[in-house]
Amino acid sequence: MGRIEYLEAFVAVAEFGSLTEAARQLGRSLQAVSRSLATLEADVGIELIHRTTRHSSLSEAGHAFFLRVKPALAEIQEARREVSDRRIEPAGILRIGAPVLFGPDFLVPIIATFMQDYPQVEVELHLSDSFTDLAAEGLDLVIRIADLPDSGLQGKRLGALRRVIFGAPSYFARHGRPERPEDLRRHSCIVRTVDTRPGQWTFKVDGKVRSIKVRGRFRSNTMTAIYSAVKAGLGLGYSPLWQIGHLLEKGEVRLVLEEFEPTPVPIHVLWQENRLPPAKTRALVDYLATRLRLDDF
Repeated sequence: MGRIEYLEAFVAVAEFGSLTEAARQLGRSLQAVSRSLATLEADVGIELIHRTTRHSSLSEAGHAFFLRVKPALAEIQEARREVSDRRIEPAGILRIGAPVLFGPDFLVPIIATFMQDYPQVEVELHLSDSFTDLAAEGLDLVIRIADLPDSGLQGKRLGALRRVIFGAPSYFARHGRPERPEDLRRHSCIVRTVDTRPGQWTFKVDGKVRSIKVRGRFRSNTMTAIYSAVKAGLGLGYSPLWQIGHLLEKGEVRLVLEEFEPTPVPIHVLWQENRLPPAKTRALVDYLATRLRLDDF
């Protein structure tokens, strides 16, 4: 039993004037209350309660101690109730990390509905394409699109995302369509310069992973510029399907080599390892698991 329980026993005895009644009110045994009071007195080094067989009363030191301790104990008990309520009912600030392009289009609409259902929750969305450290950034959870190493975080798989080759109709009209991954060596491909291995595009050929080295006259460090270049007919692009869905819907680009797509990249929601995550975190994880349908992207 900790010191808070010792203080609770002391305040109860002071208020009810009896160890027996204090024990009944606290739902503890008489022996437990007596031990708590004795341990507290030994700790402060002075008698706080005068005890008789029928009645217990505060000593002078006990009275002064009671006046200081009771308000503090009430604050602690209120804080406990507030924390317990938040574990049961989602409330408070929920800090979320997500990739820059993924967050606005896929996450924000779900967050909007979530906040309507849970009006006691506030949300701060941190967008970054780096693997953010949850503890260092003060985040409650994060969305990550990648094969994950063992990170000590808890997580839930939300789906998997396709990686595709695409080009503009104008490009295909001038240069034709590649039929197999190795055909890309004869095509102009738009390379993302900040990739770990720029120009190495991965495919699955005859059930095996195969990398093809590609090149082209136009390169960029951002996907936004690459999408514009593909639309302009400068070459073929390699990208997650979800990032170009709007271009496909408008007919501005078309997919090729779909039968050779590599294994889809998993997407997870991760949170700090904790046996009792707050209700706000658990509620959003459940929301994402039921509303974020990504296996077709």
